[in-house]
Amino acid sequence: MFLRRFFEPKLAQTSYLIGCVATGEALVIDPNRDADQYIQAAAAEGAKIKHVTETHIHADFLSGSRELGARTGATVYLSDEGDANWKYAFAGDRNVKLINEGDRITVGNIVVEVLHTPGHTPEHLTFLVTDTAGASEPIGAATGDFVFVGDVGRPDLLERAATMKGTMAAGAKSLYESLRAFSTRPDWLQIWPGHGAGSSCGKGISAIPQSTLGYEKRFNWAFQAKGEQDFVEHVLSGQPEPPKYFAEMKRINKEGPKILGGFPKPPRVEDARLGALVNGGAVVVDTRKASAYATGFVPGTINIPLNASFTTWAGWLVPYTADVYLIVDGGDTAAAAAAATAARDLAMIGLDRVAGYFDSTAIDAWPSTAGQALGTIPQINVSDLAASLQHGAVTLVDVRNDVEWGAGHIPGARHVTLGYVPDRLADIPRDKPVVLQCQSGGRSSIGASLLRARGFDRVVNLEGGMNAWLSAGFPAET
Repeated sequence: MFLRRFFEPKLAQTSYLIGCVATGEALVIDPNRDADQYIQAAAAEGAKIKHVTETHIHADFLSGSRELGARTGATVYLSDEGDANWKYAFAGDRNVKLINEGDRITVGNIVVEVLHTPGHTPEHLTFLVTDTAGASEPIGAATGDFVFVGDVGRPDLLERAATMKGTMAAGAKSLYESLRAFSTRPDWLQIWPGHGAGSSCGKGISAIPQSTLGYEKRFNWAFQAKGEQDFVEHVLSGQPEPPKYFAEMKRINKEGPKILGGFPKPPRVEDARLGALVNGGAVVVDTRKASAYATGFVPGTINIPLNASFTTWAGWLVPYTADVYLIVDGGDTAAAAAAATAARDLAMIGLDRVAGYFDSTAIDAWPSTAGQALGTIPQINVSDLAASLQHGAVTLVDVRNDVEWGAGHIPGARHVTLGYVPDRLADIPRDKPVVLQCQSGGRSSIGASLLRARGFDRVVNLEGGMNAWLSAGFPAET
């Protein structure tokens, strides 16, 4: 048997290629939309992908199961567990086979046993993997969003992200029972989770890529709970705000993702068209670094830097119902590569409507092509902010999440989580300059660009954010 782990950093998402060396058959568990990586890895092992499956209907990325099945001709195995609300709508595809608790997928000499492990979602499955060429018991379990290293999958997403009211507590109780049953498995069982640190599918996921059941039973908080009520209270408290796009991912993954046949490469758009697009209300995302954007940007654009957080904030802030244009750094080859990377990142969460890109020359040419000056976002340090707050000269908006806000915030600040800024413009006064603040200055830069694009003329970003405020010895309140 061979095992390959694939980790997508911007999604903190993990998938697995498992193959039988003797027969050349391979299985992919929880693939994302980048099908080529699995096809190429299987070929490098002298194997072909004959089977594809996933642990559940994902909320945080667009599943690649349907794509990979179409590209390879593999059988796609989908859960038939759970209630009627979470059945796959594309289960009738000719290469789809529904599976339940106790079913087995045979991959050459490898046997994959299906366990129903509800809690994170009602239909969630875990896969026990046994290499029968050398063993009679499982070596590992692909646990998806059931058991992570150091944490377990949150059971509140159906209610908080997919608006399935009344499902949080029931999901938490189901998760508790699933963990109790799973804990009876041998301690040597390896845990191959579906996410690592940085995922919003849990609140304390470790960066360690894999573990064992014995280790998790000793050190994972979820296995230490003092009964069902203690577990339910703990698992439902302190969970991060689920990004808006999670609801869209649930819907698309349930109905059936569109088959791409490969990631598209967006075309370059002539600089002269930028003005008409912006003035016409087009969605234009400037992917340059926040520092570059602040010193000169095209009015009407928003800034989401092409970094590790790009996919998350694009999912929060870019609509699924409109064409999207990108501004990328560099020119010619470098810009084309950056645009392709951004388009791939967007496609990983189903944002497929990237209509084209502009490079840095569009920024330089803006004053002449549009007859309008570039915009700027001033920066303020914590000392000047403290003085301004004392005199009531500014409105301070903290764009961090609820947990960060509750742990301590600058006295006098208003709280509007970054992802909800476009929905809460009416809560932000326009009678004085608005200072945006986060933990270190990154998210607040995005927030500042949003406000400028929505007509706020006096917007300032706090340099260094809450970290700088506390380092300077200023007080915080809870």
